[in-house]
Amino acid sequence: MTLKKVEEGIYAQEFVDNEIRNIDGIIFDCDGVLVDVSNSYDLAIQRTTTYILKEIANISKFDPVTSKIIDAFKATGGFNDEVDLTYAAILSLAAANNLKKPGNSFVFEVIKNADQTGIKSVEKFLDNSNADITVLKKKLNYPSSHLDNILYSIFDQIFYGPKLYFKLFKKNSKFTEQGLIENDIVLVKKELLKILKKKLGNKIAIVSGRGIESIRYSLEELLDKFDIENSFFLEDESRELAKPNPNSLIRTFKGIGSSHCLYVGDSMEDFIMAQKATEMGNKITFCGIIGTSKYPEEKKKLFEEKNVPLILNSIDLLPKALNLV
Repeated sequence: MTLKKVEEGIYAQEFVDNEIRNIDGIIFDCDGVLVDVSNSYDLAIQRTTTYILKEIANISKFDPVTSKIIDAFKATGGFNDEVDLTYAAILSLAAANNLKKPGNSFVFEVIKNADQTGIKSVEKFLDNSNADITVLKKKLNYPSSHLDNILYSIFDQIFYGPKLYFKLFKKNSKFTEQGLIENDIVLVKKELLKILKKKLGNKIAIVSGRGIESIRYSLEELLDKFDIENSFFLEDESRELAKPNPNSLIRTFKGIGSSHCLYVGDSMEDFIMAQKATEMGNKITFCGIIGTSKYPEEKKKLFEEKNVPLILNSIDLLPKALNLV
């Protein structure tokens, strides 16, 4: 299939124009689509990794978790959950330290051996690497109950900040700094939703790995413009429903009463989830967003290699891509 540049910021496979004319619903991912999280969630990954390695693993020198590492983990299709990614980064850097190998190069070696099974594939590779990280794994005890787990706790405290952390979990934070969630940049606008609703009515929903209260904090009243009843906020659900499991997307697709919808996401997990849902008999076309990545050309290349039918720099281009303006 050939991807062509339709106009600035819009790239599409040749067959897409006719196909998207029949779309009667849109489902959005949140992070990297409705909200730019490059200075919130991504920074929380970096700071949590640093804290755990220093304070729990007692490692004083290690390479930082870069944006390229974050993107590379996500490109495997198994790390939609930022805490899973943080855990994988922590174990990888701790293993590199024990093996006396350069941190970042070893992390990329781990990533090459990771897949859609996420942290299971990372643990399997590290177990075979002769890096003794058993003690650290026991200390972290991840994944376990969100409320009692030290990794979840540190990540949430850093991300939400003391006030919101207490509101959500009824616990005091050990940190006094402002939560990184304050760095969220809301990308979705009322004008865009108004245009989409004119064509689609109320068939506009969300399937996101984020929890509903976290999304509401950032989107505020804009969240009410979506069909919340039929949306899924996977942080509030069991791990079994995590992306790329297509169950939540299928249930939202059917819940909004769509016969053919667009799923707008920014990650490989999003694409795989939409692909799996389609293979199960649900007509869902995936649209990849690249403009929120720090390396948009690399993400575009990744999506193009997977034959993603529609790629946009920004959700602001949806009306043009769907021939609504």
